[in-house]
Amino acid sequence: MTKMIRRRALVVAAGALAAPMLAPHGWAQGAYPGGKTVRVVVPFAAGGTTDLLGRIVAQILTESLGGTFVVDNKTGAGGNVGAELVAKSPPDGMTLLLGTTGTAVTNQYLYKTMPYDSVKSFAPVALVGEVANVLAVHPSFPAKTLKEFVDYCKAQGPNKVSYGSPAIGGTGHLAMEYLSSLAGIRLEHVVYRGSSLVMKDLLAGHILDTMDNLPPYLQHLQSGALRALGVSSAKRWFAAPDIPTIAEQGYAGFDAAPWWYVAAPAGTPPEIVNRLGAEIVKGIKSEAMIKKIRDAGASELPGDAAALTRHMVAENAKWKKVIDAAKLEPQ
Repeated sequence: MTKMIRRRALVVAAGALAAPMLAPHGWAQGAYPGGKTVRVVVPFAAGGTTDLLGRIVAQILTESLGGTFVVDNKTGAGGNVGAELVAKSPPDGMTLLLGTTGTAVTNQYLYKTMPYDSVKSFAPVALVGEVANVLAVHPSFPAKTLKEFVDYCKAQGPNKVSYGSPAIGGTGHLAMEYLSSLAGIRLEHVVYRGSSLVMKDLLAGHILDTMDNLPPYLQHLQSGALRALGVSSAKRWFAAPDIPTIAEQGYAGFDAAPWWYVAAPAGTPPEIVNRLGAEIVKGIKSEAMIKKIRDAGASELPGDAAALTRHMVAENAKWKKVIDAAKLEPQ
């Protein structure tokens, strides 16, 4: 369990040294956030997985640092509105971003203009979690394995097989484009306004397959109303261990799991970034927070600033290649 750290009065005996300052920023050792309220900006609406993870991070930091960390939902432009707010905030540790794969990597290739630089505008703090996408089909689809799915799509020819997903440039769309490029197939993308509409048409047989976030589909996969051909995560999903990964079915290294992270404005003092990262990673590894994260539909993915930086570099190279190959034009 994460322990509460309470501020204590500092009694300085005669002749004792005063607590050193973290020059030039003025934070006393152990003082951050100094009893102040810190905003954790979530760039999506309340109630979704991103929002829930933001509240988990806020709880971890409130309990471990003794200040108050509150979620502030700032929606719009695929997360860019909230990310811009953080990017342009003072680098004093008082404003943080609970970001997504989009705000960190893919949005820069999908929007004609960006209000921030995905790399230069932020100081990476920590990795938080991830979620699997699932390739799911209607029971009438003539494929029971990923290999059969690929073979069928090849036999039908380019763009003769369609699939649904909630958004152009969304994680499901990009994951299917990634798979298509590796498998040598080309599918027709049918765009919906939300996963609930995709699922409704898939269950009714109006569309026969999708690539979308796994959690909402679980009950229908378990009941047999839909069939799963593979998950996009590097490892099998904790809530559906019987579904094989795409990677283990002939596409070694395939990993298209959307992820979440925490960042601060560029220029935030490294001592604050490091302390935030250490507390977040410690908190995410606790049994209580692992349960909360999994209950929110995600899986824990703890990593410090260095791990997050490496992850962003690798993800940037991968998704730029996928987006270029798919010839997706910025909107």
